[in-house]
Amino acid sequence: MTEIIAPAFTKMIDLAAERLGGKALYCTDDFFAEKENLLKPGRGIFIADKYTDRGKWMDGWESRRKRVPGHDWCVIRLATEGKISGVDIDTNFFLGNHPPFASIEACNSLGGNDEDVLNDKFAWKEILGKSPLNPGSQNFYEIKDNFPYTHIRLHIYPDGGVARLKVYGEVSKNWSLVKSDQEIDLAAAINGARSILCNDMFFSHMDNLIMPGRGVNMGDGWETKRNRTPNNKDWVIVRLAHKGTIDKLLVDTCHFKGNYPDSCLIEGCIIDIADEDKLKSGDINWTTVLPQTKLQADHEHYFDQLSSKGPFTHLRLTIFPDGGISRMRVFGKKS
Repeated sequence: MTEIIAPAFTKMIDLAAERLGGKALYCTDDFFAEKENLLKPGRGIFIADKYTDRGKWMDGWESRRKRVPGHDWCVIRLATEGKISGVDIDTNFFLGNHPPFASIEACNSLGGNDEDVLNDKFAWKEILGKSPLNPGSQNFYEIKDNFPYTHIRLHIYPDGGVARLKVYGEVSKNWSLVKSDQEIDLAAAINGARSILCNDMFFSHMDNLIMPGRGVNMGDGWETKRNRTPNNKDWVIVRLAHKGTIDKLLVDTCHFKGNYPDSCLIEGCIIDIADEDKLKSGDINWTTVLPQTKLQADHEHYFDQLSSKGPFTHLRLTIFPDGGISRMRVFGKKS
């Protein structure tokens, strides 16, 4: 297995991720391994002596050996409408059984349903032409298309196995449809929020903070290493999905029992995306939203008595002295 240097677009959100709400709707064949595996996290695993009644168990989507003309394909509904910047067609552990080539089409259902998409009632556009795939590798391709899509169709030629498909891009949310008095989670990835900077994520990634649902286990959160420096504090900065005012906060330490932070502090600021480099230099005036407050293990903490409600474009969550937070929710209204 080989792993190459990931391009910059892999820092963007995976619009097809199952955990975000992506779904594999249909495929022509998944005899050896289910299409749903395409959208799972990570790169897939390999268990040498694991077999099913259909053959070798594989952590990916794998069709049978095609003995008739044609090729296999799979339709995927993205978790949310979004603009696609790049893809990773990962053939991890598929060595003698990977497809030599793949292509991708995309469409926007324009308010239609999945059945309409499967019946080709919307026009498909090729966003990646027939391209070579290396075995056991991450196959990165930049997508130069600025149109928002809701569904993609992965074609493999002629058959074989793909471990994972990542569709990197940015959420396209029509904020004109969100009423000014409508409460919404401004820190939700599904709405377009981004975790953009932190000082430590040794055990688990800062992106987990803004994912849907509660954490499924201790690894599904943001966790820093044990820090032995006196008076240490760790922090993460989230760009809100939209500039807005805050009504209520949720800090969830789900699954963090012997390693939850003692307390937390939340601050806000207003800056343009173009000025986010100032966040690294510390040249930002932060306003306290939630003063330093004690936390409990494995608990949902709701806060509605806030020092300031904004509006803000970015929030900084600081934990003392270190530890893990599963989710942060920022319920408020767009400005």
